[in-house]
Amino acid sequence: MTSFTHFNEQGRAKMVDISDKSTTVRTAIAKSSIAVNKEIYDKITSNEMKKGDVLAVSQVAGIMAAKKTADIIPMCHPLALKGVDISFEWETKADEYVLVIIVAVKTKGSTGVEMEALTAASVTALTVYDMCKAVDKGMVIGPTFLMEKTGGKNGDFNFIQQKPAE
Repeated sequence: MTSFTHFNEQGRAKMVDISDKSTTVRTAIAKSSIAVNKEIYDKITSNEMKKGDVLAVSQVAGIMAAKKTADIIPMCHPLALKGVDISFEWETKADEYVLVIIVAVKTKGSTGVEMEALTAASVTALTVYDMCKAVDKGMVIGPTFLMEKTGGKNGDFNFIQQKPAE
């Protein structure tokens, strides 16, 4: 029978004991995006959205989300994060306006920060949606995914290197 790490002897959920794992520097980079219409793009880039500076508020929301990941994802360990950085870039072509969100999270500990990076990327995109929904509810979030991670016994991961050749 397969040994599941998040179940106790009674088959009930448990938080994994990480006390024997090595303390190392661990990083994770996650990416998300949100596609918006031209009106939203124009309002965000000219800082004319009625709810305020969309990117500044979304950035703070994402950082807060990274810090609170263990409060909303049941089996995540609370972590002392050493850094969270969220950056934005626009991809525009024809009538497509996509805000790309990149989140980098770092800690020194005995478990990784992938969930913190993914949570931050998701909440950042959700906050953009919330701040812009009065203009258009047709925004599309995603994909959201782990781009890379470093540290830990399982080694490094890079999304680009994992993809099969096309």
